Amino acid sequence: MEIVERINAYADRVLSDINPQNTPISVQLEALRPEMEKIAEETKQSLSDIFILYMDLNSERSAQQEQMLQKEMEDVEADTSMLDKEF
Repeated sequence: MEIVERINAYADRVLSDINPQNTPISVQLEALRPEMEKIAEETKQSLSDIFILYMDLNSERSAQQEQMLQKEMEDVEADTSMLDKEF
């Protein structure tokens, strides 16, 4: 996950002025290329391996965040239903 955090921190710096909804993914990834190349060199892996690893880890992270959000929503709904009951 260190790779994801490092690339995401870099993305926050270099992509802060763009609207991700209106900017093609290819443009966003090209902006991340310099940091991915550094990581590839440091870890002696290919750029494509770093890209794949980043995408996989980022997907896992997103799925975990989604699960946590679902759980929080279930907890909120459970708390709200308790308020609806008369004592």
